[in-house]
Amino acid sequence: MLVLVAPGQGAQKPGLLTPWLELPGVADRLAEWSAAIGMDLARYGTEAGEEEIRDTAVAQPLLVAAGLVSADALLEGRPVTESAGAVAGHSVGELAAAAMAGVLQPADAMTLVRARGSAMAEAAAVTDTGMSAVLGGEPEAVVAHLEKLGLTPANINGGGQIVAAGTAEQLAALVESKPEKARVIPLKVAGAFHTHHMAPAVDVLATAVEGAQVSDPVLPYVSNLDGSVVEGGPQVVQRLVNQISAPVRWDLCMETFQKMGVTALIEVCPGGTLTGLAKRGLAGVRTLALKTPDDLDAARELIAEHTQTA
Repeated sequence: MLVLVAPGQGAQKPGLLTPWLELPGVADRLAEWSAAIGMDLARYGTEAGEEEIRDTAVAQPLLVAAGLVSADALLEGRPVTESAGAVAGHSVGELAAAAMAGVLQPADAMTLVRARGSAMAEAAAVTDTGMSAVLGGEPEAVVAHLEKLGLTPANINGGGQIVAAGTAEQLAALVESKPEKARVIPLKVAGAFHTHHMAPAVDVLATAVEGAQVSDPVLPYVSNLDGSVVEGGPQVVQRLVNQISAPVRWDLCMETFQKMGVTALIEVCPGGTLTGLAKRGLAGVRTLALKTPDDLDAARELIAEHTQTA
């Protein structure tokens, strides 16, 4: 069984859309989305520097656009059910996953991610906040240490990685007082996402989704909230809204992949983060990260192998 996954904020890199724009139809699709959301996706995905695309209001739409463009190129017009047995996304990647699963139309996903990114950027501007990855250590001890410092374990990613979120002062205290046997790496995100600091953005997205066309997923959709498979489209969308201020449990998503019998994982553009976690947390599962169109042939071979053995 193959699962198709989409990465979250922090995975963006300058120029990530440049090679994809060489494919037929991609420029037109990006232009259409750009006009709808009032943001030049092609420019941000080809010309903008690292600091510019670090902006939450830019990074989130850019990531979802890259995920949808690369997924479309991979599937070549075939139903996603012919290539994957399940989908999931990490944080904002859940919007790309929802579109891949047919819960949202791509245009609606782009409209919603624009609203999400802008609202979260505004919420982040209220207080100087951020996130840091904590690598290693005993998970329970790490969580307890973070809570002692007033930090939230905003992403429990599995594979020995927990992401702490909170104020700049709290994160500085974490650097000075690391959990035992753990390393701390500041992340290139501009806010304490998936914490109470994002509460104002929840209401914004709740209003925005009222205009979206919502359908039930055409294949199993694995939710960040608790790793469960969500079968109803309205329930998926409600979770997308609430997840803004709730921790991401990617560790539980990977546990669900194991229970489902997943044997292969493809991460859409800009791939790398989730395949890295899978290599540490999903022993024996084959992984492939879509970074450029050069990776498409290998990804299709992996899909073909999966189809032959399904």
